[in-house]
Amino acid sequence: MHPRNSDYSILLAMTIAFSVMLGSLLIAGCDGGTKTSQQRPAPEVAVVTIQPQEVVLTTELPGRTAAFRVAEIRPQANGLIEKRMFTEGSDVTAGQTLYRIDAAPFQAVLDNAQAALNRSEANLNTIRLRAERVKELLVDKAVSQQDYDDAAAALKQTEADIQYWKAMMNSARINLGYCRVNAPISGRIGRSTVTEGAIVTAYQPMPLATIQQLDPMYVDVPQSTTDLLRLRNLLKSGKLDQNGPSQKKVGLLLADGTTYPWKGTLQFRDVTVEQTTGTVALRIVFPNPENILLPGMFVRAVVKEGVDKQAILVPQQAVSRDPKGNPLALVVDSQNKVEQRQLEIDRAIGNQWLVISGLAPGDRVIVEGTLKVRPGATVKAVSMEESAGTNPAAEKNSKQPTGPAK
Repeated sequence: MHPRNSDYSILLAMTIAFSVMLGSLLIAGCDGGTKTSQQRPAPEVAVVTIQPQEVVLTTELPGRTAAFRVAEIRPQANGLIEKRMFTEGSDVTAGQTLYRIDAAPFQAVLDNAQAALNRSEANLNTIRLRAERVKELLVDKAVSQQDYDDAAAALKQTEADIQYWKAMMNSARINLGYCRVNAPISGRIGRSTVTEGAIVTAYQPMPLATIQQLDPMYVDVPQSTTDLLRLRNLLKSGKLDQNGPSQKKVGLLLADGTTYPWKGTLQFRDVTVEQTTGTVALRIVFPNPENILLPGMFVRAVVKEGVDKQAILVPQQAVSRDPKGNPLALVVDSQNKVEQRQLEIDRAIGNQWLVISGLAPGDRVIVEGTLKVRPGATVKAVSMEESAGTNPAAEKNSKQPTGPAK
């Protein structure tokens, strides 16, 4: 054989051997990759197990404060204001004199009635004696019947005059008392609309001043008829209980978001629906010892709806939304497979959602790891507490001392 042909045969044999070896390695690598993918562990997710719990349901309703009692001060007599006897913006007590009206005309009327009464009383004795003498003479036929009738009529006229002037004196005395305009209630008085020297008339439309009692204070809030009907349905179905001892206690949030330090009491719910807004009015009474609340302030009342003894709560981070905005949650079933549930949510309570439907007691809801799984996938479910315990960052944060909130 030619030497050149021998070298070519050897090179061909080496190439075939290398190709066979490379194919074997590729086949082995593919088999190993398949086995590795089949042996990959299921993803681990943190879950919470749904347990019913008792929850007090509240709702925040916007409202406005109103004074407990309001008195508009108006004069009951015509006259000239002689003096204003209070300081604007101060606290006044019931019966305190606020204005003094010129009393001279009313005193003159009283004196005139007194003089007329004295005159009638002075003539009464003489007229009575004359009537008695005429009556005696009538028996002896010494006077006519007409003389007796005239004497008796004069006596009755004098007695009637006495009653009339007594009534006039009482009326004049009342009008004289109206010259001092007194406070009908205790409270804080506002600005005066008149000054000394002003002419006022009895029962005039414009008040002289206004007194408002600020402790306690009313808070009037509207509640929609939709919420009212929903509450009635929940109470009728037994899902809510309104028999708690503090059911009528109401909290209050001020305009700046701070919590009012005193609790109020729900006084009544109106029975008439406002036609323009479709709401009914709730009236709540709040103590106001420090005069924090002023009439006309906007506030938010935290009204208790009732107690749900079988409430289902789920962390907000466990709930996602589909493109239409419907709430969804991922649940691990008994076979450790992921199942998607559509929820119906009522409201947020703290950092949790109150779920009306879609979840049941005992369901394991995925809280952490939702991005790693899809419905139908097999997972390893770990409770939220165990997941937090194995998390180094969470363990480190749990060991750090906690100080007061700043």
